Amino acid sequence: MDSLELDDLCSHVNSKISIIKKTLQLRHIGQEPSLRNVLSKVAYELHLLCGLLNRAETEVQRQETIAKSLKELQMTLERDAKEVSHISDNIPPHLPKKCPNSNTVPGEEPPVEVKVIAPEPAKKPVKEKHIKEMELITVQEFANVPAYMKNRLTYEQINHLIEDFNKAVVGKYKIMHQPLKSLNNVARKQLGRFKEEETADTKGLFFIVDQDIKDFTQVKVDKRFHGMLSILRHCHRIREQRGKGIVRYVVC
Repeated sequence: MDSLELDDLCSHVNSKISIIKKTLQLRHIGQEPSLRNVLSKVAYELHLLCGLLNRAETEVQRQETIAKSLKELQMTLERDAKEVSHISDNIPPHLPKKCPNSNTVPGEEPPVEVKVIAPEPAKKPVKEKHIKEMELITVQEFANVPAYMKNRLTYEQINHLIEDFNKAVVGKYKIMHQPLKSLNNVARKQLGRFKEEETADTKGLFFIVDQDIKDFTQVKVDKRFHGMLSILRHCHRIREQRGKGIVRYVVC
């Protein structure tokens, strides 16, 4: 046998002997009075550490719940702000004025009668046709979505998709509601496609197709996009209608 191989064998045997000695020493470590106090302190510190970790986990969960509630509150406030802004921008120009009191105090001049001139009837504005949009999903709805549908998707990503989806719906139906003469060449081509995609079953419905997502948003129509649509179907925000080789996403 080569001397190098013999040295390696000896080194290996000595290493195993050393491990066996340490193992035998550790077997009796709990019986030595000098080490019992150390082991007790280690066990106590581990117990305290576990308690701290449990409290930290509880606090993290509480903060996540608060963050979700604040997100919902923010969305509610944004909707209320839009409604207030709309009301402020549409205050009637002529409001009824308070008539002066007919009772006058002796020694005072009677109030000057103010004649209120009725305003000329304004031309009736053209009423915009209502376009149905999707409502954002709530935290509770997202929590009830099966895990296999969510994958790594988040609550915020789904609501961002809903906003883009609504953008495409509004963009499409604004073109459909405009007079043909007011449309440019691109919009006229889109209008032709919109009408070709209509069927007897889509009358009165609001829907878009993949091409509308591409035309009116920056969203990529890929596997991830269609995975997010499955969540919207589960939450009853959209339903699919097929025909003429086209998949239509109908707003519920």
